[in-house]
This record gives sequence, structure tokens and C-alpha cells, in this order.
Amino acid sequence: MNAVLLTGHGGFDRLAYRSDIPEPLPGPGEVMIRVGAAGVNNTDINMRVGWYSKSVAGDADGGGVPEAAVKDAGWTGSRVAFPLIQGADVCGCIVAVGAGVAPQRMGQRVLVDPVIRPPRGASAAKALYLGSDCDGAFADFVRVPSINAYAIDSPLSDVELASFPCSYTAAENMLTRAGVRGGETVLVTGASGGVGSAAVQLAARRGARVIGLAGAEKTVQVAELGAARVVRRDADLVDALGRESIDAVIDVVGGSRFPDLLTVLRAKGRYAVAGAIAGALVTLDLRTLYLKDLRLLGCTIADPEVFADLVRYIEREEIRPVVAKTYPLSAIVHAQRDFLAKTHVGKLVLIAQQPIIR
Repeated sequence: MNAVLLTGHGGFDRLAYRSDIPEPLPGPGEVMIRVGAAGVNNTDINMRVGWYSKSVAGDADGGGVPEAAVKDAGWTGSRVAFPLIQGADVCGCIVAVGAGVAPQRMGQRVLVDPVIRPPRGASAAKALYLGSDCDGAFADFVRVPSINAYAIDSPLSDVELASFPCSYTAAENMLTRAGVRGGETVLVTGASGGVGSAAVQLAARRGARVIGLAGAEKTVQVAELGAARVVRRDADLVDALGRESIDAVIDVVGGSRFPDLLTVLRAKGRYAVAGAIAGALVTLDLRTLYLKDLRLLGCTIADPEVFADLVRYIEREEIRPVVAKTYPLSAIVHAQRDFLAKTHVGKLVLIAQQPIIR
């Protein structure tokens, strides 16, 4: 089959498009999916450049990797097993089933929950992430546990559906963990990106008043997603919003502006984070944290119910896909360069082979 192999940490030269990769036959309890489309995410680039290593302090910019990153650059702080097929976002069709899987699943169109959880009773085992801890969707075929493949009934294309899993799960997980409710004011950083644009829609769906941070040229598009107000990402947040004006912050940016995000939170406000594209190391004044009774929430592994809810939102057309551009799988370097340029709104999506016609 065709696939992109990540051969090690480093630059774009570590991505190898190959046409001689064996198909991943399903084992017991697994299904094999013919990939219709697969989304591009920060995780793909972070893993390639070794950004998850604690030895890396800067941004994920496609550059070099410290030697220490070889040992701890997996997203869970472990060593990455190369070669690796990346890709966490999958929409496709089940074409083979393993032992113990109902044969009726053959032919189902599915969306894949990228969090592969250990079986019940395996308390010492960690959850795995598709495309990071095991081979993912940047290929013609991918195998996943049957329980992770959710049948979906939607008129949306494979490309559109592939824009949902990773970003929208991350966004909904942050909103769920932060307990965002209707009538609250929510600040979303990076509101034009994959996770940010998802958070704008999902927070608005809950009835919250959404304020998005984005580049001035993206104001109209972010507002169309449901933001009641869009503030330039380079604005002085305290001047623009006022102190203690926000109930919850949904952050994927981090970096030097982190103290301002806590300043604009109201007493007993909530800060949820699932990314740090502007920098992972921040300054925290503990007096702000405890005197305002704030809650800081790191969000990675969502409960299964979060993805199940997401599928229902899609089927009921309560949220919509935001696809900026598509690429053939062989153009993955072009796609990652565009992703790093951050001139788009929403998701960039790779097409592994011709989408399934229905």
C-alpha cells in the first residue's frame, strides 16, 4: 500500500512516501479501514521534530532536534518506535475484520476515535494515540480496535469528516473538563486553527458567549463560526477584555501571554490547555492562582463519551467542518509547510487515495 513513513526525528527529509508498505491486517477485535482522508495536526509535526521532549524549549518549527529528544520525544515521554506511520484523523470504510468482530461491520463508513484505551482491568496500561504510539492514517489502510471505529451516518464527504476527530475531540474535551455552560463567557486562543475553530463552534453550541483570539485577517471567518467577538491575537488582552471578565479560557497557544490569560479570568475561573504552539514554558504567579481560586486543567485523554457525543453532533448537523485545503498523501511536506505558515482557517486534509463514492 501507499504510506508516509516517519523515519526519525528531524526535518521534512524524515518523511518518506512509499508504495511498498504491507497492508495492516486486523488482529482479534480489530478492523482494517480503507482510508478516505486524514487530517493534518500539530501532533504530527511535534512528533517529527521531537517537540515533546523536555529538552526542547522552543516552538515546533520543522528544525533540528536535540540528542536528548531521541529518548523522550514520544507524546507520553517515551521513545518513539521508527519507522512510524503518523495520522490521528481517520474517515474511511471498514474492509476487513478480525476475530471476534461482527461481520456486519464490513462496509461501514466510520470515524475513528484516536485514543486507543487499554482493555478493562489493564489498570497499569497506558492509553495509546493513533499515529503517535502506533501506526496511523497517513496510508491507504489503517487498523484500529473495532471499538474505536464509530459508524457514522452523514452526507459530509470523507475529507470533511476527517477534519473532526483530533481537533474537535481535543476542543470538546477542554470544554467538558472546564464545565463550560450556557451564558458563560469563554475565551478561545488560536481561534482560527484546527482546535481553536472547533472550540469556537462547540462552545457556541453550548450557548456560551465566545471571544476568539485570531489574526486580523481571519476575523470574519472566526465570527462566522460563532464567535461573538474576535480580538486580534497581538492585542493587549487586559486592555481589550478587562480584568476578571472571562469565565473560562480554552488555550492551545501558551507562550509569553499566559499570565494575561489568568489575569482576565474571573475568580473561580477555569483554564484548560491542550497545546502550546507559542511556547511550552510559561511564567506562573502562584498568587494569581490561589488568591483567585482558579482551576488549571491539562487536557489530553478524553473519556470515550466525548467522541461518542461528537459523532452525534455531526450527525445532527450541530457543528460543521472547516476545511481550508486538501492535498494528495504524497504532498505531505507541502501540507506541513502550509500548516506551519498558519495562514489558513480550520483544517488541512490529506487524501490517501480516491475518496469512496457513495
